[in-house]
Amino acid sequence: MNKLLSISACALLLASTALADKNHAVHQDGAITSAPDASKVAAFDILAAHAHSDGRLVTFHMTTNGVAGAEQPNPTGALGGAPVFSYVWPTSLDPATVGFEGDTGILALAATSHPDFDDTPLFDENNDSDPANDGLLWHSHWVVLTPTEACGDGALGVRDIPEGATPAMPATWPGLPIFIDSPGYTPLFDGPEIAITVPFANPDIVTGVKYDGVTSALRVNASIHAPLLCVTDVFDVASGDLSLPGTLN
Repeated sequence: MNKLLSISACALLLASTALADKNHAVHQDGAITSAPDASKVAAFDILAAHAHSDGRLVTFHMTTNGVAGAEQPNPTGALGGAPVFSYVWPTSLDPATVGFEGDTGILALAATSHPDFDDTPLFDENNDSDPANDGLLWHSHWVVLTPTEACGDGALGVRDIPEGATPAMPATWPGLPIFIDSPGYTPLFDGPEIAITVPFANPDIVTGVKYDGVTSALRVNASIHAPLLCVTDVFDVASGDLSLPGTLN
């Protein structure tokens, strides 16, 4: 009997593994693929970036060469100079699609981790009744990226809001002087894969949208002045050149 149970358990395990592999394969249909690179941190080494829609819901996926989400920044103890790790899906959507001022840069969905500050004031990700201490846990943002020479030659940064300016912001903007939204969509991790599902009121808006996949590090300016948040290290780009070759159909 024990032998039969062991055989059954092994069969169930193999079936579950096959199903998981099948689900990953389905998600990767039409994905932007990238060859593994042993020189990169496995959790940020992109193998595929992919997105698919189901009515008004769009799920963005990224498959890595390691365990997605396993690497998180070490805290510095201060906001100035604080590090941020991220999984990012740049898109061709106009920022106005999610409530930002239109024609202001590259609208990107991001999952981030940063232990030194919390930028999701409406959400208590760790369920301890304190919504201001959750920055380390992976959470989602919409951001608007723009070329920002102050961040470095050819570098990107999250678009700043100049003092006195009042551009349109989403309802869940966390109040920081940058183009960032904290919508509360929960990143889901499954071994090598991270996924975020986003609702859109009008599904026609996202038909044919172009996208890419990026893993990167950002850093808050040490003096907490403009630019506030710079991309400091690009770990990997699914397309290799940020050409947004993926198409959401």
